Amino acid sequence: MTFLHAGLRAGWRGLSPARFTTLAALQDPKGGALILKSLSADAYENLGLEDWLHEYVQPRHREVLLLWRNRSVVVIGRHQNPWQECNLRLMRDKGVRLSRRRSGGGAVYHDLGNINVTFFTSKKRYDRRGNLELIISALKRIRPHLDIMATDRLDLLLNGAFKISGTASKIGRTTAYHHCTLLCNSDSSLLSSVLCTPHQGLKSNATPSTPASVKNLQEEDPTLTCDILMDAIAAEYSRRHGLQGQIILIDPKDTLVLPGVDRFTQELKSWDWIYGKTPKFSVSHTFSVDHNLSRAEVKLSMNISRGRIESCNIEVLSDWLPSEMCDQLATDLIGSKFCPTETMVLANAHLRICPQDSILHNKWNVLCEQVMAIM
Repeated sequence: MTFLHAGLRAGWRGLSPARFTTLAALQDPKGGALILKSLSADAYENLGLEDWLHEYVQPRHREVLLLWRNRSVVVIGRHQNPWQECNLRLMRDKGVRLSRRRSGGGAVYHDLGNINVTFFTSKKRYDRRGNLELIISALKRIRPHLDIMATDRLDLLLNGAFKISGTASKIGRTTAYHHCTLLCNSDSSLLSSVLCTPHQGLKSNATPSTPASVKNLQEEDPTLTCDILMDAIAAEYSRRHGLQGQIILIDPKDTLVLPGVDRFTQELKSWDWIYGKTPKFSVSHTFSVDHNLSRAEVKLSMNISRGRIESCNIEVLSDWLPSEMCDQLATDLIGSKFCPTETMVLANAHLRICPQDSILHNKWNVLCEQVMAIM
């Protein structure tokens, strides 16, 4: 069993009573409802665990509640465009990862101050509003003064104004799951920064997120912690399903208990899933490039399909750079990933074959940095 760092491990110890599980216990056809808690703080592992549970455990026999938390990550919906939803450059600088889930809905920021709750049911028993009412009841039992309500969009609002929970779902032929967030003491500054795209001139038919003012529950009640909130939700779920409050700890990397779970996790970590599943979009961007006292305007236009550049045109509106260099870069970018790493490789390859002119090289670097900044 993989152990987390000491701080997170100590947090899990408060979620008692608890025990570990076996494959037989998970798939017992006579078993009742289950409450699971993930031992991982890795978004790909936890989303892979969701997929595994949806596929193999709950469809025919039982309902399952899964509680989990992630280290810093932005999670976008299945049909979203990451360049439209978040600041990828800032995320790279801050070490915030990007993940695409299999459910729809909008982009959310997770860290260890945020709780994720997943309700697994049959398709017939799928009830998003009922699940949110369960969470509201759990919070009311421990903090009756909290003013929390479910909206028509099936989010949770604090004091009628601040979003504390976003929600999404996946509905299969016979099964479904509904998952939602719950902000306790998340980094609100980083949340707002990474969920703000710097892009202008991006056109996409991808599902857009709906902006909202958010607030941590701990801002309303400083005594609240993630452990308290998770225990309260587990207790309410137990009451409604006639359980004895037993919580099962589960490790998403344990392939003995979860045979084949690594296949789900690896797919969710792949570039082709995270970026390649982005619906087609186009970028049209005009920017200035400067070197010493020399300046030029650049027009950049691209079409991107499956995360790769389908067409590209780079036009420098002066003799600031030789036009053949820009034309060649635009041609070479076609077919490459819409990402700064591959663009940097191509840009450096051009420098090796162009004349050894320091001014030309500096201008070229300035141009390529601007191109990479939109990726």
